[in-house]
Amino acid sequence: MAEDTKDSYLVGLIGAGIGPSLSPALHEREADRQGLRYLYRLIDIDTLGVPPEAVGDLVRAARDLGFDGLNITHPCKQLAIGHLDELAPQAAALGAVNTVVFEDGRAVGHNTDVTGFAASFARGLPDVPLERVVQLGAGGAGAAVAHAMLTLGAERVTVVDALSERAVALAAALNRHFGPGRAVGATPDALPALLGRADGLVHATPTGMAAHPGLPLPAELLHPRLWVAEVVYRPLETELLRSARATGCAALDGGGMAAFQAADAFRLFTGREPDGARMLADIAELAGAVGTPR
Repeated sequence: MAEDTKDSYLVGLIGAGIGPSLSPALHEREADRQGLRYLYRLIDIDTLGVPPEAVGDLVRAARDLGFDGLNITHPCKQLAIGHLDELAPQAAALGAVNTVVFEDGRAVGHNTDVTGFAASFARGLPDVPLERVVQLGAGGAGAAVAHAMLTLGAERVTVVDALSERAVALAAALNRHFGPGRAVGATPDALPALLGRADGLVHATPTGMAAHPGLPLPAELLHPRLWVAEVVYRPLETELLRSARATGCAALDGGGMAAFQAADAFRLFTGREPDGARMLADIAELAGAVGTPR
């Protein structure tokens, strides 16, 4: 963790289609309240015209240019790992990083998506049943969210991904960490049967983001007994959440996860304690009221 004797920081975000990201405003607002000079820059691989595999070059360039740290988002959370000097235990267990801290010339990877999602879920959907959870997406965000759900007490998580080998690999990693039978992989053709008997649905794919609009599954598969938790936060009101609420589902948007993971990253970058409640209020102001279950 960074020392708190500094008062000036340069950080950034690497990802694709990140123009609408609220991370710069979230970090810079909290820094302003703490009297810090804090510049947060977007490093968009689409704008740069480079592939996701260029993340290693971008991480090295940021380190050499004097950045204090980076956030990493889709589609680079897993690709970045091979270019770091060290991984925090949770990032190593996940096989995905969303935060990189530069310490003494070394790049150390962390994952604040797990703690961010867990804090948001516990706050927003505190009493929902967790026996059978279906999760869409087995990428970097999906790995973090599945770990969070099992840590929160989900009895079984079925990970659904169009790439069956990715879903099976994540389920196997989860079972190694949490015990046999806690997770299973599946493909989208199994969704009708899975959701018919599920307690909840977690969405952890890019579908619904500003750059990837649409629904990640047929709306008719939703039913009122199902709770729905969204990872996408830009926009806060995704098509999935609109459909879920219209169906009568308890629903949670991705704003809380965004705020709490940003707070945890801010702590890693600066060594200073952020105010998560203030950052959640910032999300509400920047992107519209943070959704609450209803």
